[in-house]
Amino acid sequence: MSMFRVIVLRLQPLWCLLCFLSATSASAQSPQLGQPMTAAEVAAIDFTVLPSGNGLPEGGGNAQQGEGLYRVQCQACHGEQGVGGINDRLAGGHGTLTGPKPVKTIGSYWPQATTVFDFIRRAMPYSAPGTLSNDEVYALTAYLLHINGVIEASTVMNQSSLPAVVMPNRDRFIWAVQANGDEY
Repeated sequence: MSMFRVIVLRLQPLWCLLCFLSATSASAQSPQLGQPMTAAEVAAIDFTVLPSGNGLPEGGGNAQQGEGLYRVQCQACHGEQGVGGINDRLAGGHGTLTGPKPVKTIGSYWPQATTVFDFIRRAMPYSAPGTLSNDEVYALTAYLLHINGVIEASTVMNQSSLPAVVMPNRDRFIWAVQANGDEY
């Protein structure tokens, strides 16, 4: 056995001890920021909405209700009618996916309407995610679908109607993974 292997083998327990002490010391010196979440806080964000609609909550709303909410909650970042804001464009882009400069919006790219609901509920508004009621999320979803020409302004989005919406890119989207027991 080489002298190098002997030294390494003899120092290995010491190295493990140093790593352990360093890790425990680092956790003891953490900044202790934040506080543990309550069960109610966890319940407010612990959900999954599948493309089939499984996981959608009760409630409902239409684009007419969502338009006013959009102006207050979304327009500053996403622009008037989903175009021209400082953040991602939400509307338009139809027919551009096969061109040299595809515009990926809700109406041109997203394959499932339930994903719109799930994203808004989970992540919006940016400054206070998770603060919108289910009815508000349904209304905003309806408004975004409407400005993309997917549904009429008076169409009510709810647990049963939202999964039935056929998005323009639905049949051209290639899924990397298929969920067990849930149809895409």
